[in-house]
Amino acid sequence: MATVTEPMEATGERLASFLGEIARVQPDRKRILFLCVGTDCSTGDAFGPLVGTMLEEHGWPGVIGTLAEPCDAHKVEAAAAAALRLRKDEAATVIAIDACLGKPQSVGGYVLSRGPLKPGAATGRRLPPVGDYGIAGVVNRQGPKAYAMLQTTSLHLVMNMAKQIVSAIDDAWYIHKK
Repeated sequence: MATVTEPMEATGERLASFLGEIARVQPDRKRILFLCVGTDCSTGDAFGPLVGTMLEEHGWPGVIGTLAEPCDAHKVEAAAAAALRLRKDEAATVIAIDACLGKPQSVGGYVLSRGPLKPGAATGRRLPPVGDYGIAGVVNRQGPKAYAMLQTTSLHLVMNMAKQIVSAIDDAWYIHKK
């Protein structure tokens, strides 16, 4: 569960525009690395790994964090280091994706940032910031017990949000490929 720097709340239309901007800057799909943070052991926190799995299924070559191999709090430091190396060695653009909790009216939307995402910050974890860009899916409302909120998050909502973001990613790079 993440927080982002310089956040802007968004719905599907703003998400598509945000991804289109990234695709214009880096149109080469092979130079995009998706760092999908989360675990498959929590419905809400599975957002990142679900997105990563769907991206792999859609043929995206650079994905860290899937349902089969989640990039959870224990692996995010190593993944961040690997992403930093790729970024330097291959001029890769890193897009970090994670779940977050927010205002009730924001559930089902996204928080976007031009800058890194801070995984685990909302639950008090101190993990390194990751990504050139960040996308946090607001999967449930903020409450006094963050872990309980993630555990009681609707799988239907998380699945639909993951499908929406993957569709927006595919569309952004398809349009800029032409």
